[in-house]
Order: sequence, then structure tokens, then C-alpha cells
Amino acid sequence: MQLKRVVVTGLGALTPIGNNIEEYWDALVNGKSGSAPITYYDTEKFKVKFACELKNYKTEDHFDRKEGRKLDRFAQYALVSSDEAIRDSKLDLEKIDKFRVGVIWGAGIGGLETFQNEVMNFANGDGTPRFNPFFIPKMIADIAPGNISIKHGFMGPNYTTVSACASSANAMIDALNYIRLGHCDVIVTGGSEAAVTIAGMGGFGAMHALSTRNDSPETASRPFDATRDGFVLGEGAGALVLEEYEHAVARGAKIYAEVAGGGMSSDAYHMTAPHPEGIGVVRVMENCLRDAGLSIEDVDAINTHGTSTPLGDVAELKAITQVFGEHAKDININSTKSMTGHLLGAAGAIEAIASILAMENGMVPPTINHTTVDENIDPSLNLTLNKAQKRDVKVAMSNTFGFGGHNACVVFKKID
Repeated sequence: MQLKRVVVTGLGALTPIGNNIEEYWDALVNGKSGSAPITYYDTEKFKVKFACELKNYKTEDHFDRKEGRKLDRFAQYALVSSDEAIRDSKLDLEKIDKFRVGVIWGAGIGGLETFQNEVMNFANGDGTPRFNPFFIPKMIADIAPGNISIKHGFMGPNYTTVSACASSANAMIDALNYIRLGHCDVIVTGGSEAAVTIAGMGGFGAMHALSTRNDSPETASRPFDATRDGFVLGEGAGALVLEEYEHAVARGAKIYAEVAGGGMSSDAYHMTAPHPEGIGVVRVMENCLRDAGLSIEDVDAINTHGTSTPLGDVAELKAITQVFGEHAKDININSTKSMTGHLLGAAGAIEAIASILAMENGMVPPTINHTTVDENIDPSLNLTLNKAQKRDVKVAMSNTFGFGGHNACVVFKKID
């Protein structure tokens, strides 16, 4: 069976450093940090008092009062970013076959704030279970793609992938496969997350997973730096319109890049810690390259998972060196989480978008906040430190890993 080619024809972003694609890219290349003191709740009793919140986002700017009350923030973010991507794709929604248009979306947690608020309201009440009738439909992770499909009438495959921080990368891989097997012409894919909440910050804080640099939040996310002490929690969404190549060409669509392939693997090691030798990460990149039919020498740039944790960053770079050998020194390696923080289930989507924009603009965004060399990291690797670097990127890889040992990798290439 001849697999169909799959391309990216639309992009949308809602991130801590920009509320649309243009703002997001401008902030990326200029090394802007999205980390700042938390404004959503009183942090007095919390050890960690900062995160990467969205800036200048108001529900009422996008939804009327009635609609907004029915949507958790993670679902709002999904709708806003997917609307931008669909507009960007210039799809004629009156002419396309909506039975061949799907939505496959990633969310690691879903409506955490909704769950938190309902349970707290019950606990503070008189014991009578007076729950909001929208409690369940606001909370469930699959409601984001459901709402996108309902809004636009898309009647193809519709579901959510849940693999912690790999969720939206898994969603993109599923979307890729549905299209190249001929089941769909178009799929809106990506991911969203809104875990900057009392429960989210409290839970990750209890795991000692978060940076505690309250005195300097803007520099707290520092992947590959010897003084890194954990990740900075972020929120937002990224959306991509994936389309069968001939379908896109026939309607004269702008094509950003080809989705060359995707890979998956499992560490099968620990609930939260990566395998110290990066065995699962080695395999996921090898699987991705094999699926794409590319060699190691083809890869120009890798947007790493790079969360700014002591163990994870080293393990991933060891794996890259093992897979790419001497060629690893010629690759622009970066971590855009240094700017956006960690968007959990949305991370794969916004980082894939960063990779695609790097290809389109001939510029690799930096890994910011690096001041101290880590002796455990190979100094010959180009980690694109502190300043964007010009480069003709023909092939870009994006790595995303999740608690539970889930590994996902997607690779994009310039269209031939």
C-alpha cells in the first residue's frame, strides 16, 4: 500500500509568550521568558510562587458569558488555538467533506481547575452533593476535541490522546497515520493544558519536580545549565492542521512543512524518572527516523524535551549522542521550554510549531538562561545557547516524553 504524504497547512498558538503564531515566534527568536509570579491565586502558603501563565488572556474576549461558563480553561485554549489554525489553513468549510475531517487532540490532565473547584466547594459546604451540572463535561479530557468538532461540524475521527507530557505529540502521530492510510483528508491536531492551579502547582511541588527560584522566576527554566533545579509549569495550547498532500495542492494551500514521520517507545523503567542511559529515548528517535525514511545526517535541528530537570536533560542529550554519533555536533539542539515553561500535554504541539517555524524562517530559537556549564553534558554539542542562530533547517525533530515512560518523537521536513 502506498502511503499518502501529509503536510502542515495551518498553525495556531496560545502560549505564555504569545497569544498567536506571530507573537509566539517573535518571542521565541528574541529569547523572551514567560515565567512570572502567579496571579491566579494567593501563593503565600506555597513553596513555589511562579509559573508560565498566559498573558492578557480573558475568557470574555473569546466567548460569551454563557459559553465561557461551560468551558474549562484547557478547552477554551483548545478552541482559540484551533480557530487560528483553521483560519490560517484557509480551508473552505462549506466545500470540504466534513466526514473526512477529524480532530485528534492531546491533554495530559484536562479540566483540573474544574475538578479542583467542585471538590473544594463540596468540602466547604454542608455535605449535600450540589455539583454543577457542567462539572463532568467541563472536566473530561476528551471535551476539547469534542467542542472543536461541534463548532465546525467535523465528523471524522474525534478523540483525545492521554500520555502525560507526550499527549499532543501522540495526537500528531495518530493524525499523521489516519491521513497517510487514507482515512481522512484533514485532521486538526495539537494539545492544550491549564494546570496552573492550586492542585496542579501543589501536586508537582510535592514531587519536588518544580524549580523553586522565587527570587528570579524569569531565569528559573534553564535547561542544560548546571544549576537547573526543576521545570516551570506552563499553560496554553498549540494547534496544527494536517492535510493530505494532494488535497492541499488541489486547493492551493500554503504548505509549511511535510510531516515526515513519527516514533513512539516506552522507558519501562520508572513512573516519573527517565532511564539514566536514555534507552527509551534512543529507541524513539530511531523509530521516528526509520518511519520517515531519513538518515541521521539529514537532521538539522532537534527541539528537545529539555524540561530543566537534573536527570532528564542529561539522559536526553546522552541519547542524542548515541543515536547521531559525530553528526550530533552538527545539529542545532535547543529547548524552547526555557521560554514557555512546560505545558505538559500541550508541550509537543507548541514545540512542533516552533520546529516548523524554525524551518520556515531559517532561524533556530535559543535555549535561554544558560550561565553555567554542566560537566555531565558533552561540551561539543551546539545547544543554541542564549541567542537564536541562523540556519537553513531542512529537517527538524521534536522530542516529547511523559510520566509513565511515554516517549514520542515527530520529524518534519521542508516540502520537496
